[in-house]
Amino acid sequence: MPTGNTWITTPLTAGLVRGALDLERTERGVLPHRLPARARAQCADGQLAMAESQPSGVRLAFRTRATAVELDTVPTKRVYVGAPPRPDGVYDLLVDGRLCGQGTVTGGDTVTIDMATWAVEHRSGEPGTLRFTGLPDDVKDVEIWLPHNETTELVALRTDAPVEPVPDLGRKVWLHHGSSISHGSDAASPTTTWPALAASLGGVELVNLGLGGSALLDPFTARAMRDTPADLISVKIGINLVNADLMRLRAFTPAVHGFLDTIREGHPTTPLLVVSPLLCPIHEDTPGPAAFDPGSLSTGQLRFRATGDPAEVPAGKLTLTVIRDALSRIVDQRSADDPHLHYLDGRTLYGEPDAAELPLPDGLHPDAPTHHRIGTRFAERAFTAGGPLAI
Repeated sequence: MPTGNTWITTPLTAGLVRGALDLERTERGVLPHRLPARARAQCADGQLAMAESQPSGVRLAFRTRATAVELDTVPTKRVYVGAPPRPDGVYDLLVDGRLCGQGTVTGGDTVTIDMATWAVEHRSGEPGTLRFTGLPDDVKDVEIWLPHNETTELVALRTDAPVEPVPDLGRKVWLHHGSSISHGSDAASPTTTWPALAASLGGVELVNLGLGGSALLDPFTARAMRDTPADLISVKIGINLVNADLMRLRAFTPAVHGFLDTIREGHPTTPLLVVSPLLCPIHEDTPGPAAFDPGSLSTGQLRFRATGDPAEVPAGKLTLTVIRDALSRIVDQRSADDPHLHYLDGRTLYGEPDAAELPLPDGLHPDAPTHHRIGTRFAERAFTAGGPLAI
C-alpha cells in the first residue's frame, strides 16, 4: 500500500456493484455473476459457466472524495495450449464518466485449456491489487469497470476517504443479450466493448448479458431477462446457433417465439429490439459447426472455419442468411400485436463494406476498431430520436 494514507475498507455489497444479476459469497470475497443462481443451476455447461462469470459490463460505482483507491481481486487467467499468451484483463477507471486510468492485476487462478482435447486444468493462486492514485480531491462519481473477459473475484475495496453508493441519476436501464461479440470478444477494454460504447453514447445504464458461445435461446436466460428490471431491451440472435450447430429451422422458429414470450411476461410493453447477426462471411451460407483451425496456431493468430455442408440448408440447417430471414418474419408477425417490438438487421452495424475494410481477424470476432464502429452505429440507430430504443 502507499504510505501516508488512512485507509478505509468498505464492504463490497450489491449497492456498489452494477451490471451483475447475482453476487456469490466465496471464501475469498464476492464473485459477480451475470446470470442468477437458479439459471446457473439449470445448465452444467463449462462454456456458459466461464462466460457468465466473466464480468462484462460489471462495475463498482461509488461517490467519494478519495484521491487513492485500491481494489484486491482474484482474477482467473486462461491459458490455451499452443496459443500465444493472453494479455491480462484490463480494468477501466472512470471519474464523472471520463476514462482516467487503466490497470491490470497479475497472479490469481489459472485455467489451462487444451483445444485439441478440451481438457481443462485449474490451479489456484493468490489475490492481486489494483491501485489508482492522484484522483481529484473533490466529490466525484467513480466507476471501476471489471475486465470483460476475465472472471474476477472481488476481495477488498480500500480508499483514503469514505465512499457511498452513487444515487439514482434517472438513467434508463438497457438490458442486452447476445453472443461473444456482445460479450466483448477482442475489445481493448471493458468500456470499449460495443455495448458499453453504445450505452455511453446513449446515456443509459447497461446490463450486459452478452454470453460468449452461449446465446442459444436458453429458457433460463429468457427468464433471467424477464425478471430483471429494465426500461429498454435488445436481443441479438443467431451466430451461436449456427456455429454450435445446435438446432434446425423447425426448432429455431418456435424457440425464438418462446424466448420473446418469456421476456414479455415480465416486460409486456418495454421497447424490445431483435437484432439479427452481423455479417460473418464463413457462416453466411455455410452451416456450422464452426471449428478451431489448428493450422492457424503457427501464424500466431487463432482462426475458425465453418465445417457444415451448404447442401443441407434446404433440409433445415441454419446459416446466418436463413436466420435473418426467419427473424424478420417472426418480428413482422408478432409486431402486429406488439407495437413495441422492433427488428434491426445486424448487417447495418457490420456489413460487406465493413468486412472489406475491417475483416474479422479470426473469422468470427471483431477487433477493437470494429467494436467502436458497431457501438457507434447501434447508438445512432437505436437510441436517437425515432429509434426503436429512443430515450
